[in-house]
Amino acid sequence: MNLTDLRPADGSKQSGNFRRGRGHGSGNGKTAGKGHKGQKARSGAPRVGFEGGQMPLYRRLPKRGFKNRNTKEIISVNVSMLNRFEDGADVTLESLREIGIISNPKDGVKILGNGELTKKLNVKVSAFSESAIEKIKALGGNAEVI
Repeated sequence: MNLTDLRPADGSKQSGNFRRGRGHGSGNGKTAGKGHKGQKARSGAPRVGFEGGQMPLYRRLPKRGFKNRNTKEIISVNVSMLNRFEDGADVTLESLREIGIISNPKDGVKILGNGELTKKLNVKVSAFSESAIEKIKALGGNAEVI
């Protein structure tokens, strides 16, 4: 089966030029499928969220907070995750993405000092915590901010 073979099931679609309210012989005369009276039978349906004149929910709830346009989304990576690299490797944003530690570094990556590091690495990322720098340099590695 191909995408070109797909089509709606028989009887599931009506033609677009179906004429409503054109006599009872058509099967859709008189009220044209809208039932009797009431707001939904008339033209000009109310807008979405209209509650019949009652104060709508979006106005009953208080406004709260705001979206900071200047915020930066920095991804944090613990030192223990860097043990996936080989000894003496260069760790960059690209290599972190290739190995699967991060997927989309939006505004940068910060290395945090949680866990143990067992390999000497040259790390080049956006930011480091003090404990992460200590752990990287204790093994003879290098921590460089780019």
